[in-house]
Amino acid sequence: MAKALIGYLNRDLRTPPRLASDNARLRARVAELESLVLRLQEDNDTLAADVARLEARSLDEHLSRMQPA
Repeated sequence: MAKALIGYLNRDLRTPPRLASDNARLRARVAELESLVLRLQEDNDTLAADVARLEARSLDEHLSRMQPA
């Protein structure tokens, strides 16, 4: 019965307060790092698209110079 009641508490009384605070801090850090990864992936996708556009433009300019006059 005691184990069933523990599920209704905000915090498991068997977990030391320091461990609980460490877990909360680590969860917050993981969430922060996950958002950073998402932002960096978006930045990388933007840069990759920019590079692809520049390469296509460069190729078009190169091909136009190769056309007979």
